Amino acid sequence: MDTPFEMEQIYEAPPQRVWEALTGEAQMRLWYFPQLQKFEPVAGFDFVFTNDGSPYQKEWRVTNVIPGRLLAHSWTYKNYPGYSEVTFELFEEGNNNTKLKLTHTGIASFPNDPHFARHRFENGWKQILDTNLKNHLLHVMTSK
Repeated sequence: MDTPFEMEQIYEAPPQRVWEALTGEAQMRLWYFPQLQKFEPVAGFDFVFTNDGSPYQKEWRVTNVIPGRLLAHSWTYKNYPGYSEVTFELFEEGNNNTKLKLTHTGIASFPNDPHFARHRFENGWKQILDTNLKNHLLHVMTSK
């Protein structure tokens, strides 16, 4: 059975700022993946990544967008079986704070390979959301 990975994080930023960080190509390079070359928050859009030489090349497609509230995308790898999906949901939390709920489904569909171990995804999301995005938003909020 594949149990989705879920994580919630509160950010001291209004939902619009968090949405801009989630969907702004230049901002995404700073906190999400620096290899990102092209992105549009439009269902069906295929992310474009720089080939960094890794054998685990990402192949992602936007699967759902509700502007200001929800962004979902597939998370797959070129030449590897498996399909997972990541969903970011935003909720206003009073006093200009935002709760982000991340759900990552399908992790168990990947091969039995250390690179695809669930704990790697869990640790990665904690780094991405609890450190990278939080620090990025803090920088954005203090520089405005």
